[in-house]
Parts: sequence; C-alpha cells; structure tokens
Amino acid sequence: MNVVLFGPPGAGKGTQAKELAKQYQIPHISTGDILRGNVRDGTELGKEAKGYMDKGELVPDEVLIGIIKNRLAESDCKPGYLLDGYPRTTPQADALSAILEEIGMPLEVVLNIDVADEELVTRLCGRYVCTCGESYHMKFNPPEKENVCDACGAELYQRDDDKEDVIRQRLDSYKEKTQPLINYYKEKGLLVDIEGTGAIDRVFSDICKILDQYK
Repeated sequence: MNVVLFGPPGAGKGTQAKELAKQYQIPHISTGDILRGNVRDGTELGKEAKGYMDKGELVPDEVLIGIIKNRLAESDCKPGYLLDGYPRTTPQADALSAILEEIGMPLEVVLNIDVADEELVTRLCGRYVCTCGESYHMKFNPPEKENVCDACGAELYQRDDDKEDVIRQRLDSYKEKTQPLINYYKEKGLLVDIEGTGAIDRVFSDICKILDQYK
C-alpha cells in the first residue's frame, strides 16, 4: 500500500505513523529524516542539499524529490510506503505524482488526521519539560508535585514553541499551506479524513479499517 499521511501539529501523526509502519510492515519515510541521512552519509544529493542548508536556504524541490525517489527505490519499499512530511506544496505534489508513476508505485490513499484547533491547543500548551530531559503534560501526564520534575526535583518549564500564541500561529500556518493540498488530493479522489480526537488506539483502529482495503 502506498500512503501519504497529513496532520497538524499535535494531531499524533508521528505516533500513528510508527504504529502503522509496524502493523503493515512498510517503511515510515520522513523527509526530514532521509534528508539528514543523505547529508550525513555524504551522497551526491546530500552534498547538494547541504550546500543550500549551510547558506540557510530551503532545499530546492528537485533535490528533495531526487532524494525521495532514491529512497523509494530501496528494497524495503516494495510492499509499499508511508510518506510523512511530503508533499508540502501543490508543485511538490505534482512532482511526487510524476516520479511515483515513473517508478510504478502510484499513490493509493492520502490520510488526513483532523483535530479541532482548541483540542490541539490543549494538547500542545500543556507540555512542560525539565533540563534532565523528562517531559510532562499538565492534563494527560502531570508530575506528582506541580511544576516539579519527578525524576530530579528540578523546576519544570515551558518551551517558547509550546506557548499558546506560538501554537496558534503554527496551526494557522499549517492550514494556510496544507489546505491547497487537501483540495488537490480530494479532487483526485485520494483523500480520506480521519477523526483524530479521542484515544490513540481508537484513531489507529479507524486508520487500519481504511488501510485494510488496500492490502
């Protein structure tokens, strides 16, 4: 099965992707991970990407799509793939569609994990961390003593990117960039919306019901 997974920050996309990769024995392909891997391994495309990254510039689409094409050509992708974090724009979606047709691995379904903004803000704003590396959530995984780390006793703090105003900006930015892609794949008849509110296991089960049709 050949799948693309979308979901806003806080929707649990990363958690679901890992579990789906195990369930269906297909690789979870994160564009960030494979880009960093190519840079680390010094591949030709990795060197090209690094040149842009070192200058603080975005890696061009043609370089990214080349890296993705090479990753999809690896043997573990023969049973299928789960793409996470790509495409992010409609030109990238067009480029992806072209290479998938070229290598005979066309996209079968695009899953969009949908969660209301207020729920996402609750999930993301409640996260507090400790300098020792421990992480807590004031609603879902609170420390025994308020604002104190269970592991080392240090005071917990909230990172700037977990504060409400920053989170709302991130969500607005995500919607602005992703809505054209949602429309793009809806028009192609590939998009399936998944209700992402509720227990992780329930969301996972709902996704599996969809994916089992493509086994």
